[in-house]
Amino acid sequence: MISNKPYNRSERLEKQLLEIISSIAIKNIDLSSLGFITFTDVDISPDLKNAKIFFSVLNQKLPDNEIEIEINRKQKAFKKFLSPELHLRTMPKIQFVNDKKYSYQEKINSLLKDTVPNQNISDNKS
Repeated sequence: MISNKPYNRSERLEKQLLEIISSIAIKNIDLSSLGFITFTDVDISPDLKNAKIFFSVLNQKLPDNEIEIEINRKQKAFKKFLSPELHLRTMPKIQFVNDKKYSYQEKINSLLKDTVPNQNISDNKS
């Protein structure tokens, strides 16, 4: 059976899960005590039983490991609001993971700015 859809079911489910989790965090679950949390990506297993939800934090109020522990404590609340909106036979087990790629990107950018020599316009005169 050939599908006319541009991407497979797990990718469509990842996108849907990201949208639903973000709206749940805005409407139903207060995460402001941890900082400003943004959900960045979802990685779901091919059997649709496990999902890793990546998040990043601005204005952190706790260390990284404590934020991850606190947000994972709210898994049941997320699943409670997620199950009516996600139409699957079984709910995937969700795990929240701190997404470090943006902090690494900032660190690399700052290192690159430090290593690139400052060029003055007057140095380029002939």
